[in-house]
Amino acid sequence: MCMSKTIVLALFVATLRASCNAVTNARPQPPFPAILIFGDSTADTGNNNYHSQAVFKATHLPYGVDLPGHEANGRFSNGKLISDVIASKLNIKEFVPPFLQPNISDQDIVTGVCFASAGAGYDDRTSLSSKAIPVSKQPSMFKDYIARLKGIVGDKKAMEIINNALVVISAGSNDFIWNFYDIPTRRLEYPDIYGYQEFVLKRLDGFVRELYSLGCRNIVVGGLPPMGCLPVQMTTKMRNVMRFCVEQENTDSVLYNQKLVKKLPEIEASLPGSKFLYANVYDAVMDMIQKPSKYGFKVTKKGCCGTGYLETGFMCNVISKTCPNHSDHLFWDSIHPSEAAYKYLGNFVDAQIRGWLKT
Repeated sequence: MCMSKTIVLALFVATLRASCNAVTNARPQPPFPAILIFGDSTADTGNNNYHSQAVFKATHLPYGVDLPGHEANGRFSNGKLISDVIASKLNIKEFVPPFLQPNISDQDIVTGVCFASAGAGYDDRTSLSSKAIPVSKQPSMFKDYIARLKGIVGDKKAMEIINNALVVISAGSNDFIWNFYDIPTRRLEYPDIYGYQEFVLKRLDGFVRELYSLGCRNIVVGGLPPMGCLPVQMTTKMRNVMRFCVEQENTDSVLYNQKLVKKLPEIEASLPGSKFLYANVYDAVMDMIQKPSKYGFKVTKKGCCGTGYLETGFMCNVISKTCPNHSDHLFWDSIHPSEAAYKYLGNFVDAQIRGWLKT
């Protein structure tokens, strides 16, 4: 009788352990089978590492210094980007470059694929000096990826993944900063900002329609940040003493975002089955700038790398001194947010996405 009780108890404990392990190992069902990222350096998780002609590469320290292993892997920050945060929140696997073999042999594993290129923009002219992969050319990589995907899981399953994937687009700032403000080549064609905004929005329109033609249906489009508050813009506009934001550039960002908010529903209405979300990063970044203590920031007007006024890309390098506490700076270099800022932005956009899913 005692032996019987011992066996029963052992079986009970084994069953309990198995149940606990099952709960522990259970993964929440991801709302999307994949996340596909397009855009510029704010989204580039290392694509430019493999693009030999690209001028801007974050393959050197101090970029990536706070990543596991403390190694630069192509992300323009001290750590993770907003795309990494969103993917983690949605329980999606870490990003891979689009030309690497998709890792989807296990149908329970969802994947993240990045097509973004640092230095890119909607305007092809933006990439002339940076040698980045223009946003308009990124669908070509996407087509190749779809072909490889079909070769692994078949046409039907591949298109099911693409149709239900979350597409995130983050671009636009480079277009205005390089082509209109700092190197005003586009002003020869567009003497005022309004005309150039319409040009950029037309390019965005064509881009998302091409993604739709390739099977994308759930598309998140990021708006412009407060461009006039980027440290490099304050510096180039001779505001490096008091470090005031360039209000005209912020006003331009707001106007562009208002136009984008109006355009996305129009595009959605013309593309059956599509669903668009405007990601309002402007208000999130501006809140960090205006209420830094709320987020634990002490410095918002310069980057952590070097002087923080101009350094970015190759100018932010292994001999650059960095601030003692990386997380108290909103910006890592003179353009790109720190990992701490990206985490807040990622949480903000994730909340928008989850609210969007309920509509």
